[in-house]
Amino acid sequence: MKVKYMYQQMLSHLGIITVAFLILSLLVSQYVESLVYKNKEEELISYGEQILKDLNNNFLTDTFTLNDYQDVLKKRNIYLTMFDSNGQIVYPIDNRNLQIQFTEKEWEQISQGKRVVVNVDFNRFEQAVSLVILPYKKGDYLLGGILLTAPVSGTREMIQEFNSYLIITVCIALGISFIISWFLSKIHVRRIKQLQKATSAVARGDYNVTVRDSDFDEIGELASDFNKMVGKLKKSMDEIESLENRRRQFMADVSHEMRTPLTTISGIIEGLRNNMIPESEKEKGLALVSQETKRLIRLVNENLDYEKIRSNQVKLNKEEIELIDVFEIIKDQLAIQAEEQNDEIVVDVENDTMVYADYDRLVQILLNITKNSIQFTENGLITLRGREAADSTVIEIEDTGIGIDPKDVENIWHRFYKADISRKSNPFGEFGLGLSIVKQLVLLHDGKIDVKSEKGKGTKFTIWLPVKPNKPLLKAEE
Repeated sequence: MKVKYMYQQMLSHLGIITVAFLILSLLVSQYVESLVYKNKEEELISYGEQILKDLNNNFLTDTFTLNDYQDVLKKRNIYLTMFDSNGQIVYPIDNRNLQIQFTEKEWEQISQGKRVVVNVDFNRFEQAVSLVILPYKKGDYLLGGILLTAPVSGTREMIQEFNSYLIITVCIALGISFIISWFLSKIHVRRIKQLQKATSAVARGDYNVTVRDSDFDEIGELASDFNKMVGKLKKSMDEIESLENRRRQFMADVSHEMRTPLTTISGIIEGLRNNMIPESEKEKGLALVSQETKRLIRLVNENLDYEKIRSNQVKLNKEEIELIDVFEIIKDQLAIQAEEQNDEIVVDVENDTMVYADYDRLVQILLNITKNSIQFTENGLITLRGREAADSTVIEIEDTGIGIDPKDVENIWHRFYKADISRKSNPFGEFGLGLSIVKQLVLLHDGKIDVKSEKGKGTKFTIWLPVKPNKPLLKAEE
């Protein structure tokens, strides 16, 4: 059976309140009843003790005093009876020699000189009464005693009236409790419904939902945790979508990059097989096939290298290296390319400048950047600079080439990004992977890289690599 949460809340609230009120009502009713009878008991005992005190030695003979008290007590709806040592009535005179019906227990208490109190008695008199019996003894002898009775009808009416007021009060309290319970249950259910709708939206794939949260109670904290969860899910889904887009873009870019060399290779092979290429051009065709094959191999190697770096599979073997030695190697390796472009490579390094890095990866970084500088600089200057700063080694590679459009500067680190397809080749590495690898390798060294460029005036790459740990730091430059 399905019961709505709101009704469960209301039933639980009303059940607890009803049980509490019933218990409280019973306790209060019993307490009031006991209090009323206690007051009546004390009143009767007080009159009885006063009568015994005034009778003194004239216990069985002073009818005048008894008559005076009887007149007063009747006005209070209290009746006085005196009995002797045998339990026979001696006052009022109209009932003289009648035997009072005492129980064995009551007579035993009377014989011992103890008072007897009965809150309600239904049997010995014409109506239900409260009674008090006070014995009178002289030494060890029981002379008799007095019996004071008061009808309980007035007392019962007062108790019933109190109980009726108590029932009305309980009904009003339950009505107010019902309204409050309904209101609070409605609020809680509304908040839970809000969470339910938001959860359903998330289940449908909508991660832009939020619910109102607070620190007021557990539901508010649950809403806060829900918002945090949805935020993380949204972030994860955005990352997954971004990765999927990158995967599709990667496949498209790789396919595009591989299509040209594969088409070239396929065409030359078909031409050679069908004797469509003249004998004098065959050597040139084979050289082109070899060149395009090496190009494909470089593409595959660069992709493998990039993925290894991205997945932290590359382990660096860092050591302190003299920067000028690395620059000289770069200059020697790229001297032919620079000469073809009519460029000059200049090394500008402060004396004894050291860099803390993996030698092979550092050479790979500098070769990639310097190749790009040579490729887009004609009749210009490429400068390799190095210096030690406060907590890092600063490497700069600056050229006087064609520069990069400002809108393309931030995109050059993207995989396969091509700023201008009209250029003779991709300006950021042969397949657009060079600078992506460069940036990942710099980050792997805990360093950072920046580029500044102005269209038509050249480009400057700046790399900061941390110095060796525990090595004394230079004072910060002014």
